[in-house]
Amino acid sequence: MTSQPRYQDRRLSYDIDSCEPQTRAVREGKIEFHALTKGHYPGITVPRNILPGLSSIGFWSAGGEQDWGLDSHRNEGIEFSLLETGTSAFVVDEKNYHLQAGNFTVTRPWQLHKLGAPNIGPGRLHWLILDVGVRRPHQPWQWPKWVVLAKDDLAELTRKLRRNENPVWTSTSAILQAFRELARSVRDWDQPHAISRLAVHLNQLLIGILDALSEQQTHENEHLTLRRRTTDMFLRDLQKNAVDLSEPWTLDRMASHCGMGVTAFSKYCREIVNAGPMEYLNQCRLDFAARELRSRPQASVTDIAYRFGFNASQYFATRFRQRFGCSPRAFRLRNKLVVGDGFEPSIRS
Repeated sequence: MTSQPRYQDRRLSYDIDSCEPQTRAVREGKIEFHALTKGHYPGITVPRNILPGLSSIGFWSAGGEQDWGLDSHRNEGIEFSLLETGTSAFVVDEKNYHLQAGNFTVTRPWQLHKLGAPNIGPGRLHWLILDVGVRRPHQPWQWPKWVVLAKDDLAELTRKLRRNENPVWTSTSAILQAFRELARSVRDWDQPHAISRLAVHLNQLLIGILDALSEQQTHENEHLTLRRRTTDMFLRDLQKNAVDLSEPWTLDRMASHCGMGVTAFSKYCREIVNAGPMEYLNQCRLDFAARELRSRPQASVTDIAYRFGFNASQYFATRFRQRFGCSPRAFRLRNKLVVGDGFEPSIRS
């Protein structure tokens, strides 16, 4: 098994999950586990030229209460999963769901999610991660050539997956049967005609998902696919420090990270936060630095400045004074005194 799958986007990455709890559960006999992988995920490694775009596929069967769960992660592709039996907590973009037997899930590459809160429940779970060439909501999807749905059907499936981001759906007998056949194909990977068999059942699964979404999906929101939304998601990641604020960000790099040109990215940024990209980046860096000054009184001001992307302590001090009206050291002293009196200071925005 590989040990460090990642969600890659340029130089940035998000841990998917360390796989260590899952690997330990397999080693200790707590779960039955079968999977195929292209190298970023646990399982038997398959050559990249076999069914291109298929990143990971497999299933596990967990008996009894478990003492492990998957960490919050994003995938290098769209993930479909089915909880065939059992129950489990499921969290997507900080919203909690309770999966029951017969639920199938859909998560896009930009959706942060995890299974277990903190531990998974007993049950049998199937999954498939398929790379369609996107990392951001506005980017066009490129399905692998082995997907043989009719052009109109594939366009409909793409539209439904892009314009509705509800992660939890009710499975159908067709979806269940397709996942069961895929599980059999994964187990029998060393048998003749395994690739053809796997491709057939993958297409059957996609048709089943299209039928289920056609029946259950009540609305579509085209605004989910706009470039403005991609910019908004990136700015929120900056605000939460979900992307590394110490990165040597430039305007070009931020725009490239979001998959668009500088002009469009700057336009949407100003519309959303009433500030240019670099100005907003510095605001986020300064806000996190101020929190560190409060919470880590023993850390040096210079170390905090470097941690949040300022390469010169004097420049950091100048920008800090502009934002908070005092030097970093004065801010720390003032907040130490106020906190000591029982009050929590607020950061001026």
